[in-house]
Amino acid sequence: MKQLVQDLRTGETRLIEAPAPAVRPHTLLVRASRSLVSPGTERMLVEFARAGWIEKARQQPEKVQQFLDRLRTDGIFPAIEAVFRKLNQPLPLGYCHVGRVLAVGPGATGFRVGDRVVSNGPHAEIVCVPATLAARIPEEVTDEQAAFTVLGAVALQGIRLLRPEFGETVAVYGLGLIGLLAAQLLRANGCRVLGLDLDSDRLKLASRWGVEPIPARENPVAVVASATGGLGCDGVLITAATRDDALIHYAAQMSRKKGRLVLVGVTGLRLRRTDFYEKELSFQVSCSYGPGRYDEEYERKGRDYPPAYVRWTARRNFEAVLHALRERRLEVEPLISERTPLEAFRAIYDNLRKPGVLASLLLYPESDAPSARIVAVAPPVGRLGQGCLALFGAGAFASGVLAPALKAAGFRLKTLVSEGGLSAAVQARRLGFEQAATESAVVWEDPEVELAAIATRHDSHARLVCEALAAGKQVFVEKPLALSLDELNRVRLAAQQAAERGIGVVVGFNRRFAPLALRTRALLEGLGPFNISATMNAGALPPGHWVRDAERGGGRVVGEACHLADLAVYLCASPITAVCMNTLGGEANEDDNAVILLRLADGSQAALHYFSNGSSAYPKERVEIFGGGRTLVLDNWRRLEGYGFEKFRSAGSRQDKGHAEECRRLAAWVREGGPPPGDFEAALNVTEAMLAARESLVAGRWVEVGGRQAP
Repeated sequence: MKQLVQDLRTGETRLIEAPAPAVRPHTLLVRASRSLVSPGTERMLVEFARAGWIEKARQQPEKVQQFLDRLRTDGIFPAIEAVFRKLNQPLPLGYCHVGRVLAVGPGATGFRVGDRVVSNGPHAEIVCVPATLAARIPEEVTDEQAAFTVLGAVALQGIRLLRPEFGETVAVYGLGLIGLLAAQLLRANGCRVLGLDLDSDRLKLASRWGVEPIPARENPVAVVASATGGLGCDGVLITAATRDDALIHYAAQMSRKKGRLVLVGVTGLRLRRTDFYEKELSFQVSCSYGPGRYDEEYERKGRDYPPAYVRWTARRNFEAVLHALRERRLEVEPLISERTPLEAFRAIYDNLRKPGVLASLLLYPESDAPSARIVAVAPPVGRLGQGCLALFGAGAFASGVLAPALKAAGFRLKTLVSEGGLSAAVQARRLGFEQAATESAVVWEDPEVELAAIATRHDSHARLVCEALAAGKQVFVEKPLALSLDELNRVRLAAQQAAERGIGVVVGFNRRFAPLALRTRALLEGLGPFNISATMNAGALPPGHWVRDAERGGGRVVGEACHLADLAVYLCASPITAVCMNTLGGEANEDDNAVILLRLADGSQAALHYFSNGSSAYPKERVEIFGGGRTLVLDNWRRLEGYGFEKFRSAGSRQDKGHAEECRRLAAWVREGGPPPGDFEAALNVTEAMLAARESLVAGRWVEVGGRQAP
């Protein structure tokens, strides 16, 4: 299938070939017929991508500060690499998609194969979208009309926040596509609508629907005052896109006392206190197309809000706009400026500021051909005995850190697998893979693939490990190995059975392969037991981030703090026997500020500090080891300081967390055989300990570790 993307690094808008996405729970798979180019949002994204480095930095000062903080703590090369990892992730364009349902995922109720639907899918021939962000199209509404639904919902959500009453006067400031849709919906709501814009053609078009046009080049405040008999507007809906702060000032001045302002567009926001103080104005910024947008529970898990408590969700706003289209209360045909086949997309994107253009429709070819789940990217270039692998996952870590390290280690990169398809296709081309796919079956059935490298989201790790072992593939899996005791025990059993056939599992605890970790282990030989204090200054994640979700990410202790636990096990050469955890405030679901105490079999003990509430200017990781009258301090994988050693005082290097050495040993194992690198029994022990840490927090006591079974 073909999909439009925006390359943030080069500024190029591209149409790429990608494997069709796989349908997932609570989603729909949809084949496109039409999609609408959003003239505001997409133009801003394209222009940002095409801007120079200095302009990009000027527009995102917070990103510049993050870069400077990382530069100070990690050094220049890791900081630059992090920037390029972000820029190497092209963004899908578009969010107004119309098509027919090809497949309905488990839990996606209310839809059938063959239904015409509108959704927030991107510009692609086939999309996978949350069922809660899709709506069935009435028979009376054409595909072209339905393509305006999502932008209509954006306008409608702003109107709902404005709370207009019948007979009130509302000014719509900015008569672009969303402004013209909003003006019609306000008229249908019984409001008197004043339309303000610089473009005389848009003012003329708005008057077609009973909007009173006001040229914004004139003194808009005076004109509105005259039109309202000096009272001012009851509400102002701001749908313009400008960096100028003056627009908000004018909107406030044209409002009546206790008036209401809602921002749907983009403006400068240096507000003048007197504007709002003297009139006691209310001001609100509208978010997207309704409640549920950006809520993981709503979008990913299909958990709708009860209508009795949240009457208008994103999907119900879609349905309301479709109803208005069916009843002809919303007219969109005069807004269509051009219709362009998908293949000719440059006619639109190279002229986004073309005068007179409002709505551009992309047209998709009709097809009944089955959707391809695998796409060839490059001809095979591997050699016999090189070590052939498939990589599962195409996120920032998989594509920016792991894949380059595997390639540098000499692996033949054959297949990159990702459910979404787009990221697999983009990164496969960039990294040198031979093909991109969205189904794991293509790997299990491929006799050439020797190693399955798994770097997907955490909830799929255990399943993919078991499938790979059953298919006879050697396995490398990023941490965590599992998210529950049941998953862990299934992996343990599968690994035991596979070991009889010479198949092994390596878990991505890369820090034990870091040069400074290897040096530390050598210096500690024969000095135990130890006291270890390890700190990870992890940084905050948004509350809805998938890592913090117990079902998808397992939480930050299981998913990330496990690195510190494995390092303690490696340095002490001893397993964990008991664990006790406390979190800031004692909250069980706030495990990103945790102190975890470990007892080890050799008598050592470790205190792991995993914090998200510290400064990003402070180094991310620090480990202190005390034992045998000596002390070692490992500072952010850049420097090792020794105290009490006769022949060692310090060592330093470029920041190296062990990924390169880990992948070199992995390649040697796949090519030459022998025992797998790392320590799988230790990985089982560490995973069990991190799961026990959650149990400890709830129970308020130490929890023993060692071969426990799921309840």
